[in-house]
Amino acid sequence: MDKMWAGRFTKETDSGVNAFNSSISFDSRMYRSDIAGSIAHATMLGEAGIISKDESAAIVKGLESILADIEIGKLEPDMTAEDIHMFIEAELTRRLGSTGKRLHTSRSRNDQVAVDIRLYLRGEIAEIKDLLRKLITTVCDIAEVHADTIMPGYTHLQRAQPITFGHHLMAYAQMFLRDIGRLDDTLKRMNVCPLGSGALAGTTYPINRQMTSELLGFSEPMANSLDGVSDRDFCIELASAISMIMMHLSRFSEEIILWCSWEFKFIELDDAFATGSSIMPQKKNPDVAELVRGKAARVFGDNMTLLAMMKGLPLAYNKDMQEDKEAIFDAVDNVKLCISTFTPMLATMTVLKENMRNAAAKGFINATDCADYLVKKGMPFRDAYKITGGLVARCIALNTTLEKLPLETYKEYSDLFDDNVYDAINLDNCVKGRLSYGGPAPQSVTDQIGYVRERL
Repeated sequence: MDKMWAGRFTKETDSGVNAFNSSISFDSRMYRSDIAGSIAHATMLGEAGIISKDESAAIVKGLESILADIEIGKLEPDMTAEDIHMFIEAELTRRLGSTGKRLHTSRSRNDQVAVDIRLYLRGEIAEIKDLLRKLITTVCDIAEVHADTIMPGYTHLQRAQPITFGHHLMAYAQMFLRDIGRLDDTLKRMNVCPLGSGALAGTTYPINRQMTSELLGFSEPMANSLDGVSDRDFCIELASAISMIMMHLSRFSEEIILWCSWEFKFIELDDAFATGSSIMPQKKNPDVAELVRGKAARVFGDNMTLLAMMKGLPLAYNKDMQEDKEAIFDAVDNVKLCISTFTPMLATMTVLKENMRNAAAKGFINATDCADYLVKKGMPFRDAYKITGGLVARCIALNTTLEKLPLETYKEYSDLFDDNVYDAINLDNCVKGRLSYGGPAPQSVTDQIGYVRERL
């Protein structure tokens, strides 16, 4: 295929350079965005009188026919083309002749690529948000069933205080809800139109940038033509938002891995979302969760790639910026793959309530409630804290629990203890009494579920 820019050159490009320079192997996925951008541009050219309206209409019709042929598999991108943009323009020229050559009037590949990738990523953000909504809905559904399922809450991976499984899950629902907010914020800054920036300095043609911006659904044209073609901060911001999603998925995956181990046995994964061992017949491995955890590192690398790529580039466009696509596409592909696999894994797992309850009964996770019992009777918290610590040490020495410790022993530490101390340290009461906003009480968990569903 002849190069669109071949006029200046007297020699053919080296075949190795052609392969090195080509991006069609990965940017061909943007064909819909490229055609949409070109249709808007051709429409504007006709309306502005830069080309005739008949030529504009013919170009639009030609582009629509190319799109239809690609969609049904009648036309496949030529992998010898430099990029998808050149391929589509060459195909348009093949079909329309000299009329097709008018499409690129007052446009550069720099602003063409910049608008294409924004259009493409705008659609991908919508898909990621939809996947997150499904995941959050699944989390809420499980949390609703287990709003009163008692389990130990942890700090430092040590049993800390009693909570419910529903409360634990809703923490992730809040994280994923914020992730949707980050995607929305990214979209606001991404959704400005660089088309019309030209190579870097705009154009002398009387183009209507407001028109192309509106036709493509952007909020407004970009205010500076240099900025329009020379930054990929929107890719970096999206990669950062995706990295945050992957970080949350990775943390959740780590807990799934712990919970389904024999040491915890809080859950069991469905056979459809686990694998076995080639040598150990007893194994049931949480490979999906482990792969999500591993892919998080890969996505973090994509984010760092984009930052490193841009950090030393002078204005305006530099070929380094071609590297933006593989990195951001990889991040997008992997977050979509991970969420779409993680969600059904979560939905089909079995929750082992008794094991959670038994774990909560150990580890003195009601010690804070014992101290609070004394505080409510007038004792300063630090004094109550010290007395309760002594009681815990006594229990450890006697190999017993606070619930089984005789009242006489309690009274050795303080006369404020009475029979009702056992109600205060009962696990069910400990959880139900935590009615503070955002707490683990079943009613509070139900309120949190309602809040998240309303936000969705």
